[in-house]
Amino acid sequence: MGVIYIGDRNAGKTHLAMELAKSQTQSVKATIPNYENLAASLFNLDGEIEQTKADIEADSRQLDIQVRLPSGYKQIDTTWIDTPGEIWRKSWQTSNPDQWKNFLKIARESEGILLIVEPYRDLVSPNANARDYATQQQWCKRFDRWIDFFRTDCSRVKNLVICLNKADRFCDLEQEAFVLDRKDWHERHTYVLRKFFRPIQPKLEQLNRIIDGLSVNCFITSIYNRYLLELPWIYLGTYLDA
Repeated sequence: MGVIYIGDRNAGKTHLAMELAKSQTQSVKATIPNYENLAASLFNLDGEIEQTKADIEADSRQLDIQVRLPSGYKQIDTTWIDTPGEIWRKSWQTSNPDQWKNFLKIARESEGILLIVEPYRDLVSPNANARDYATQQQWCKRFDRWIDFFRTDCSRVKNLVICLNKADRFCDLEQEAFVLDRKDWHERHTYVLRKFFRPIQPKLEQLNRIIDGLSVNCFITSIYNRYLLELPWIYLGTYLDA
Protein backbone atom coordinates (compact mmCIF):
# COMPACT_ATOMS: atom_id res chain seq x y z
CA MET A 1 0.00 0.00 0.00
CA GLY A 2 1.10 3.55 -0.67
CA VAL A 3 -0.25 6.81 -2.04
CA ILE A 4 -1.79 7.64 -5.39
CA TYR A 5 -1.20 11.13 -6.75
CA ILE A 6 -4.07 12.05 -9.01
CA GLY A 7 -6.22 14.94 -10.15
CA ASP A 8 -8.15 16.77 -12.83
CA ARG A 9 -6.55 17.57 -16.17
CA ASN A 10 -4.73 20.92 -16.17
CA ALA A 11 -4.90 21.12 -12.37
CA GLY A 12 -1.12 21.44 -12.11
CA LYS A 13 0.00 18.00 -10.94
CA THR A 14 3.06 18.03 -13.19
CA HIS A 15 4.31 21.44 -12.09
CA LEU A 16 3.89 20.53 -8.41
CA ALA A 17 5.88 17.31 -8.88
CA MET A 18 8.58 19.13 -10.82
CA GLU A 19 8.89 21.73 -8.09
CA LEU A 20 9.26 19.03 -5.43
CA ALA A 21 12.01 17.40 -7.47
CA LYS A 22 13.79 20.65 -8.28
CA SER A 23 14.74 21.71 -4.74
CA GLN A 24 16.61 19.34 -2.47
CA THR A 25 17.00 21.62 0.54
CA GLN A 26 13.57 21.58 2.21
CA SER A 27 11.52 19.12 4.26
CA VAL A 28 9.99 17.32 1.27
CA LYS A 29 11.67 16.17 -1.91
CA ALA A 30 11.02 13.82 -4.80
CA THR A 31 13.96 11.42 -4.80
CA ILE A 32 13.07 9.01 -7.62
CA PRO A 33 13.02 10.06 -10.37
CA ASN A 34 15.31 13.03 -9.93
CA TYR A 35 14.56 16.35 -11.58
CA GLU A 36 16.51 15.66 -14.78
CA ASN A 37 14.93 12.26 -15.38
CA LEU A 38 11.48 13.55 -14.51
CA ALA A 39 11.84 16.48 -16.90
CA ALA A 40 13.06 14.19 -19.68
CA SER A 41 9.95 12.02 -19.32
CA LEU A 42 7.49 14.91 -19.18
CA PHE A 43 8.64 17.48 -21.74
CA ASN A 44 8.24 17.16 -25.50
CA LEU A 45 10.77 18.22 -28.13
CA ASP A 46 9.46 21.79 -27.99
CA GLY A 47 10.21 22.02 -24.29
CA GLU A 48 6.54 21.94 -23.31
CA ILE A 49 4.86 19.56 -20.87
CA GLU A 50 2.99 16.79 -22.64
CA GLN A 51 -0.72 16.93 -21.83
CA THR A 52 -2.71 13.78 -21.12
CA LYS A 53 -4.93 13.14 -24.13
CA ALA A 54 -8.62 12.69 -23.45
CA ASP A 55 -8.92 9.31 -25.15
CA ILE A 56 -5.76 7.40 -24.20
CA GLU A 57 -5.31 4.90 -21.38
CA ALA A 58 -4.35 5.96 -17.88
CA ASP A 59 -0.63 6.63 -17.55
CA SER A 60 1.18 5.88 -14.30
CA ARG A 61 4.69 6.45 -12.98
CA GLN A 62 6.42 5.95 -9.66
CA LEU A 63 7.28 8.99 -7.58
CA ASP A 64 9.22 8.40 -4.36
CA ILE A 65 8.73 11.23 -1.87
CA GLN A 66 11.00 11.69 1.16
CA VAL A 67 9.63 13.69 4.09
CA ARG A 68 11.73 14.98 6.96
CA LEU A 69 9.79 14.70 10.22
CA PRO A 70 10.84 15.44 13.82
CA SER A 71 11.16 11.67 14.28
CA GLY A 72 13.36 11.24 11.20
CA TYR A 73 12.90 10.67 7.47
CA LYS A 74 9.79 8.99 6.04
CA GLN A 75 9.55 7.51 2.57
CA ILE A 76 6.18 7.76 0.79
CA ASP A 77 5.84 5.34 -2.11
CA THR A 78 3.66 7.20 -4.60
CA THR A 79 1.99 6.17 -7.84
CA TRP A 80 1.31 9.21 -10.00
CA ILE A 81 -1.64 8.52 -12.28
CA ASP A 82 -2.69 10.69 -15.20
CA THR A 83 -6.21 9.75 -16.20
CA PRO A 84 -7.72 10.67 -19.57
CA GLY A 85 -11.01 12.51 -19.39
CA GLU A 86 -12.80 9.58 -20.99
CA ILE A 87 -11.85 7.14 -18.22
CA TRP A 88 -14.97 8.02 -16.25
CA ARG A 89 -17.32 7.13 -19.09
CA LYS A 90 -18.87 3.65 -18.98
CA SER A 91 -18.18 3.26 -22.69
CA TRP A 92 -14.43 3.81 -22.14
CA GLN A 93 -14.38 1.38 -19.21
CA THR A 94 -16.15 -1.26 -21.30
CA SER A 95 -13.82 -0.75 -24.27
CA ASN A 96 -10.67 -0.73 -22.10
CA PRO A 97 -11.33 -3.35 -19.40
CA ASP A 98 -7.67 -4.14 -18.67
CA GLN A 99 -6.67 -0.49 -18.22
CA TRP A 100 -9.72 0.19 -16.07
CA LYS A 101 -9.07 -2.89 -13.95
CA ASN A 102 -5.42 -1.90 -13.42
CA PHE A 103 -6.44 1.63 -12.42
CA LEU A 104 -8.95 0.30 -9.90
CA LYS A 105 -6.43 -2.18 -8.49
CA ILE A 106 -3.98 0.60 -7.70
CA ALA A 107 -6.72 2.75 -6.17
CA ARG A 108 -8.17 -0.04 -4.05
CA GLU A 109 -4.81 -1.00 -2.59
CA SER A 110 -3.76 2.54 -1.70
CA GLU A 111 -3.69 3.76 1.86
CA GLY A 112 -3.61 7.43 0.88
CA ILE A 113 -4.82 9.60 -1.98
CA LEU A 114 -3.50 13.05 -2.85
CA LEU A 115 -6.01 14.70 -5.18
CA ILE A 116 -5.16 17.92 -7.03
CA VAL A 117 -8.00 20.15 -8.23
CA GLU A 118 -7.91 23.63 -9.73
CA PRO A 119 -9.94 26.62 -8.49
CA TYR A 120 -13.32 27.59 -9.89
CA ARG A 121 -14.09 30.79 -11.75
CA ASP A 122 -15.71 32.74 -8.91
CA LEU A 123 -12.71 32.14 -6.66
CA VAL A 124 -9.84 33.32 -8.82
CA SER A 125 -8.51 36.86 -8.94
CA PRO A 126 -10.11 39.32 -11.38
CA ASN A 127 -6.67 39.53 -13.00
CA ALA A 128 -6.94 35.88 -14.08
CA ASN A 129 -8.71 34.91 -17.28
CA ALA A 130 -12.07 33.68 -15.98
CA ARG A 131 -12.77 31.66 -19.11
CA ASP A 132 -9.88 29.37 -18.24
CA TYR A 133 -11.79 28.06 -15.22
CA ALA A 134 -14.97 26.11 -14.64
CA THR A 135 -17.94 27.84 -13.10
CA GLN A 136 -18.74 26.94 -9.51
CA GLN A 137 -21.60 24.74 -10.70
CA GLN A 138 -19.37 22.92 -13.19
CA TRP A 139 -16.64 22.57 -10.57
CA CYS A 140 -19.05 21.02 -8.06
CA LYS A 141 -20.44 18.66 -10.69
CA ARG A 142 -16.93 17.57 -11.64
CA PHE A 143 -16.12 16.91 -8.00
CA ASP A 144 -19.16 14.61 -7.74
CA ARG A 145 -17.24 12.27 -10.05
CA TRP A 146 -14.45 12.07 -7.50
CA ILE A 147 -16.92 11.55 -4.64
CA ASP A 148 -18.44 8.56 -6.45
CA PHE A 149 -14.97 7.17 -7.12
CA PHE A 150 -13.91 7.45 -3.48
CA ARG A 151 -17.13 5.89 -2.19
CA THR A 152 -17.17 3.00 -4.66
CA ASP A 153 -13.54 2.14 -5.32
CA CYS A 154 -11.37 3.38 -2.46
CA SER A 155 -12.59 1.40 0.52
CA ARG A 156 -9.09 0.92 1.96
CA VAL A 157 -8.01 4.52 1.85
CA LYS A 158 -7.39 6.03 5.28
CA ASN A 159 -6.10 9.47 4.33
CA LEU A 160 -7.65 11.54 1.57
CA VAL A 161 -5.77 14.77 0.96
CA ILE A 162 -7.45 17.27 -1.38
CA CYS A 163 -5.34 20.17 -2.64
CA LEU A 164 -6.87 23.24 -4.23
CA ASN A 165 -3.95 24.17 -6.45
CA LYS A 166 -2.87 27.46 -8.08
CA ALA A 167 -3.49 29.25 -4.80
CA ASP A 168 -1.45 32.21 -6.09
CA ARG A 169 -4.48 33.02 -8.26
CA PHE A 170 -6.97 33.33 -5.43
CA CYS A 171 -5.17 34.33 -2.22
CA ASP A 172 -2.13 35.96 -0.64
CA LEU A 173 0.30 33.05 -0.37
CA GLU A 174 2.51 34.52 2.32
CA GLN A 175 -0.44 35.53 4.47
CA GLU A 176 -2.10 32.12 4.22
CA ALA A 177 1.17 30.32 4.95
CA PHE A 178 1.64 32.54 8.02
CA VAL A 179 -1.87 31.71 9.28
CA LEU A 180 -1.60 27.98 8.64
CA ASP A 181 1.82 27.71 10.23
CA ARG A 182 0.26 28.69 13.58
CA LYS A 183 -2.43 26.01 13.55
CA ASP A 184 -2.49 22.27 14.22
CA TRP A 185 -3.61 19.78 11.58
CA HIS A 186 -7.29 19.82 12.52
CA GLU A 187 -7.38 23.61 12.65
CA ARG A 188 -5.67 23.85 9.25
CA HIS A 189 -8.22 21.55 7.64
CA THR A 190 -11.18 23.35 9.17
CA TYR A 191 -9.82 26.75 8.17
CA VAL A 192 -9.12 25.76 4.55
CA LEU A 193 -12.37 23.81 4.22
CA ARG A 194 -14.53 26.70 5.35
CA LYS A 195 -12.65 29.41 3.46
CA PHE A 196 -11.89 27.76 0.12
CA PHE A 197 -13.96 24.55 -0.19
CA ARG A 198 -17.30 25.91 1.01
CA PRO A 199 -19.28 24.87 -2.13
CA ILE A 200 -18.47 21.19 -1.47
CA GLN A 201 -18.08 21.29 2.31
CA PRO A 202 -21.25 19.21 2.97
CA LYS A 203 -20.10 16.54 0.49
CA LEU A 204 -16.68 16.25 2.11
CA GLU A 205 -18.14 16.05 5.60
CA GLN A 206 -20.53 13.33 4.43
CA LEU A 207 -17.68 11.42 2.78
CA ASN A 208 -15.74 11.56 6.04
CA ARG A 209 -18.67 9.90 7.80
CA ILE A 210 -19.61 7.17 5.34
CA ILE A 211 -16.18 5.64 4.69
CA ASP A 212 -15.09 3.84 7.83
CA GLY A 213 -11.73 5.06 9.16
CA LEU A 214 -11.31 7.75 6.52
CA SER A 215 -9.72 11.09 7.31
CA VAL A 216 -10.32 13.87 4.77
CA ASN A 217 -7.99 16.86 4.90
CA CYS A 218 -8.02 19.95 2.67
CA PHE A 219 -5.05 22.09 1.64
CA ILE A 220 -4.19 24.90 -0.74
CA THR A 221 -1.04 24.57 -2.85
CA SER A 222 1.09 26.59 -5.22
CA ILE A 223 4.48 26.18 -6.86
CA TYR A 224 5.26 29.70 -5.64
CA ASN A 225 5.18 28.92 -1.92
CA ARG A 226 7.30 26.05 -0.66
CA TYR A 227 5.54 25.78 2.71
CA LEU A 228 2.12 25.36 1.12
CA LEU A 229 3.58 22.98 -1.45
CA GLU A 230 5.08 20.70 1.19
CA LEU A 231 2.34 20.77 3.82
CA PRO A 232 0.11 18.00 2.32
CA TRP A 233 3.09 15.66 2.04
CA ILE A 234 4.19 16.40 5.60
CA TYR A 235 0.68 15.54 6.72
CA LEU A 236 0.79 12.24 4.85
CA GLY A 237 4.24 11.47 6.22
CA THR A 238 2.94 12.11 9.71
CA TYR A 239 -0.17 9.96 9.54
CA LEU A 240 0.48 7.18 7.04
CA ASP A 241 1.45 3.83 8.48
CA ALA A 242 5.18 3.15 8.41
